[in-house]
Order: sequence, then C-alpha cells, then structure tokens
Amino acid sequence: MTGAYTLTPRHLGRGLWAHPLGVNTGSVGLTDERDSGTSANEGCLLDGLRCAVELGANLLDTSDSYGAGRAERMLERILREYRNEGLIVSSKVGRIRGSAPHAYADRNIHRQFQQTRDNLYVDEVDIYTLDSWDFGLQDRYLGGAIDQVRTLQQLGDIKAIGMRGPYIHYGATPVERSACAERFLYLFRLIKPDIIWTRFNALTSVISLEGEDLFGFTARHNVGVILAAPLAHGLLTGKALPSAMPRLGPLDAAASTRALAPQALDAIAAGLHALRDHFGDTPGVLTRLALRSCLQKADHAATVVGFTREDQVTENFRCLGPPLTPAELALVDEVYAQIRTGIEESTERQGARRAKV
Repeated sequence: MTGAYTLTPRHLGRGLWAHPLGVNTGSVGLTDERDSGTSANEGCLLDGLRCAVELGANLLDTSDSYGAGRAERMLERILREYRNEGLIVSSKVGRIRGSAPHAYADRNIHRQFQQTRDNLYVDEVDIYTLDSWDFGLQDRYLGGAIDQVRTLQQLGDIKAIGMRGPYIHYGATPVERSACAERFLYLFRLIKPDIIWTRFNALTSVISLEGEDLFGFTARHNVGVILAAPLAHGLLTGKALPSAMPRLGPLDAAASTRALAPQALDAIAAGLHALRDHFGDTPGVLTRLALRSCLQKADHAATVVGFTREDQVTENFRCLGPPLTPAELALVDEVYAQIRTGIEESTERQGARRAKV
C-alpha cells in the first residue's frame, strides 16, 4: 500500500505502467449535444489534453461512444504530437450497436474495434474494455463477446482486456448492492479481465465482493483498476448544481442513478463544510481531498478525471500536493462515510414515502 501514497507510475497489468492520475474524455460526448462539436470547443479539449500530458499524465481514457468516435479522433492528434511519451490509451466497446442486433452481437466488437483503431491511428490498443453488462436476453452474446476480445488479445491487437466494474447509484439499498455484486462476480469469473474500469468516488455505495472491497478483491486476483468520476461530477467539490448527476447510457441498468433528495444534498453540503473547517477553504482543497481519497486507495489502481477546460486540468493536477497522512485520510474517510450514510437514509425515507402512496 506504500506505493498508493506516491505519484510514481503504477502497474495496471500486462506491462502497463500508468501515472496515478490520468484523464477521461467523456465530456466530448456531452459537449457534442450542447455545441455540435465546434472547433473552438475542440480546441479547448485538445489544450486540456496537452496540459495533462505536460503535467505527467500518460493514461488517456476514452470510448467509441464518446462523441460517436470524436474523442478517439481527438486523442489521435495527441498521440501523434507526443509519440515518444509512452502514452497509454484505454478505450471501450459495448454501447454502439450500429446495424447489428446488439452491441455485442456476432462480429460487431471486431467492427467497432477496427473503427477505434482507425480513429486512434494505432496498431495496438493498450486497454480495451467491455463497457456494458448487457449481453442480451439470457446473456446470449456473452460467450461470443469474450471470444472476440480474447482473439484480439491473442492477435496482439490489444494488450489488456478490461471489464466494467461494480457501480450502482448513490444511496442504493442493501438488496441492490448485493445484486450488483452477484452480477459482477458472475461476469468476472467468465471474462477473466486484466483490468477493471469503474466509476468510483467518495459517494459510491460500498459493495462487498466475496467479503472484500473492490481493492482487496482485485489485488487478490492480480487485476488492475481504473477509477473514473472521482469528483462525483462536481458534487464533491461543491461546484455542481443540485440537479447534477452522472449521465449514463440506457443499457447501464446496473449503474442507474436517481436524483438526490434535498436531504442527501444537505448531507453532502454538511460534509464538505466539515472538511473545509479542518483543511481550510483555499482554492482546490476539496478537489485535492476527493482525488487523494481515490489515489491513496491502492497501488494497483489509477484514477482518471474528466474536464471541459484546460484550467480544470491544471487545478486537478497541481492541487494534489503531498499525500494525506494516515490521520488526515482517516478523518476524510469518516466524513465521506457520514455523507454516504446521509444519502442512504434519505433514499430509505424516499422509498418509505413511495410505499405509502
């Protein structure tokens, strides 16, 4: 665990060594809807990517579904500009069906992979993740999907096979968390991934995997971890609007989200106030605590953070400072646990009220 306190490269598996903090390009998909991908917006995103690489990031996380491939094409420019920097590209498949009956049907993964490789203009993709747990009715496409990614790996087209990790909406009930864990473990045993990609932050519902948390489980199985959404889309930095919630695809039923109740938002605000009281209210302090909380979880895990502007990238990387001491980390974990309890209690109250209607 000592390595988790430093910012030295971490081994994710298959010879891939990543800087602990990387970047996620999911905002490309969101900005497409807002401004149709204007050149000015694309320039901001490219500048943010360049800034991240200049500040040490080498893990660049994308997907064929981010901006319908535009994020991958943007990364191609960065890979070309920094061809000697040892950049690691993580992409995903499983959201785009095209003309196939299902995103994982027949040879659709091979077709999507070829498009991803063309978009990135690379011979080999470092990490290729099955991005959805939906494998069709009664998992009819699961076996074929596993065969397709295994074939790509055997041919040397991808280095590491990734799998979506166990994530469920904030304030999930114990029954929902148990069902999520059961589904994950079933798929994990069949897919046998090299790396787990998952949304994870201080508000994430705790899910037990064979009596362990995600980090103990993956360490025991020698599987690397990539953590996304560490800032909870701004909720942990006090910058998000009350209505701000993760935006997930329609197939991601296991990771569906619910709007946070006012009591849950109050619990978040109280927790952030407590952290400010202890650590001060200097710019970036809440961002630092949220990122450090993820970065110091395990030395086989890296974190990727999203952005829309270059100044966000600068803050995310430059606010990290020294590691949190064990005492500081314990205090932060305690406050975050109190926030999760408040969210769970508000969810239970919402459920009770619905049951009475």
